[in-house]
Amino acid sequence: MFFRFSKSILIFSLLLALMLPAFAILAQENLETACSLSNIEEQENILSRDDYQKLLEKCQDYYEEESIRIEQDLTKTSQEKKTLKNQIYTLGTKIKNLDYQIYQSSLMIEDLGLQIEDTETSIDKTSSEIEDSRDKLANILRTIHREDQKSIVEVFFAEEELSDFFNDLVALEALNIESKELLENVKDLKYYLENQKTCLDGEKLGLEKTVAINSIQKIENANTKKEQEGLLEMTEAEYQKFLAEKDETEKAAAEISARIFKLVGVPDAPTFGEAISIAKLVTDRVKIRPAFLLAIISQESALGRNVGQCYITNEITGGGIYKSGKPVDRIIHYTRDLPIFLEITKKLGMDSAKTPVSCWIPNCIRNSSFCGASVDSSGKINCYKSGYVPFGFGGAMGPAQFIPSTWALFEDRVKAHTGSEIPNPWNIKDAFTASALYLYDLGASAQTRTKEANAASRYYGGSSSYARQVANRADCIQAFMDNGTMSSYCNGLIF
Repeated sequence: MFFRFSKSILIFSLLLALMLPAFAILAQENLETACSLSNIEEQENILSRDDYQKLLEKCQDYYEEESIRIEQDLTKTSQEKKTLKNQIYTLGTKIKNLDYQIYQSSLMIEDLGLQIEDTETSIDKTSSEIEDSRDKLANILRTIHREDQKSIVEVFFAEEELSDFFNDLVALEALNIESKELLENVKDLKYYLENQKTCLDGEKLGLEKTVAINSIQKIENANTKKEQEGLLEMTEAEYQKFLAEKDETEKAAAEISARIFKLVGVPDAPTFGEAISIAKLVTDRVKIRPAFLLAIISQESALGRNVGQCYITNEITGGGIYKSGKPVDRIIHYTRDLPIFLEITKKLGMDSAKTPVSCWIPNCIRNSSFCGASVDSSGKINCYKSGYVPFGFGGAMGPAQFIPSTWALFEDRVKAHTGSEIPNPWNIKDAFTASALYLYDLGASAQTRTKEANAASRYYGGSSSYARQVANRADCIQAFMDNGTMSSYCNGLIF
């Protein structure tokens, strides 16, 4: 009984092991289909809001994984391309070098051919000289032989004096010896020339073999180069395919991110957890550090809890009142920002006189020297020192505290990222996005401490003190995001 039970478990385990890969593949295929944009659009009207959001979040993870995979494939293919290009360049260099060697060897073979022709001509000439010498030597020998055959009587009667006979005989002997020496020398020359020709023939044959080998190597290298060029074309096509996949994946991921962004609803002043979630969504599209973005928003408006303590009630001068009801003549720049502020509130259907903005910081200036100021009960500004005039303006809007003229520069980009029909500086998602885009433009995309400090300083008009405060807040927020805890110092700083 126990044996049959164990056997059943073993069989079930084996079947499960065989089926799991198939399930994994099926799940992958289903996820690919489920996360297609056409299916997501279809499911938006079918699923409940919570289920639809879960689908979007699942697809967001899927496309992030796909993006990483494609990036790895691109890197691998790029390296393969580089390797193939190097190999093709090396083979091209080898082929060029073999061409030079073949050309040089061909010239040497041609030169050796000429030398061989000259040597053959010299051998022929020397052979002719040998034949001439042989004929001359034979004639001398025949003459000597005839003289040797003469009788004493013939010698006496042939020559006037006996001494003439002996002189002729001595001359013939001397000529015979000289001819023999000449013949030997010519024979030696012929032997040398024949050996020289043999050496030249051997050298020529060796060079011809070298040229033949080099030609074969050239053909082999050329064929290999052609094959690798074909592989490079295939790799380039694969690389372009991955680029197209990457583009499609990024578009799909951006679309899903935009849908999640649009789906997520948050109050005007989000909780810290909600603010972190929104910051992550924003910086997933605008590549800056979430903690740095939150530090800026925290510094500017306490994460949206303090978006301004003044109301603009005078649409001509830009004056208005504090939230306490006390009037103030100076809030917003009346030519640069006031018309844009009125236009923004009108488009959003908001009452401009009941929309909070930042107040003017009481400051006066003369010759780059500052002094404080006060606002009396009628709203009139009084500088602490005579000769000084009011300096600066308020009028910053929403959690990111953009002045209207700056907000106008980012409206279209905010609309493209959030899908908001009319970008709203008091809307937490629009404000976070505008701030992220501005910080990105200021260099925070590098995500280094120096670059972030510079971006923060410029965000506030060039204040190093402001940049240090933002850096402290960013450290606190990053520590919480990494560890889930916050020190009492950070808690007091952020909240």
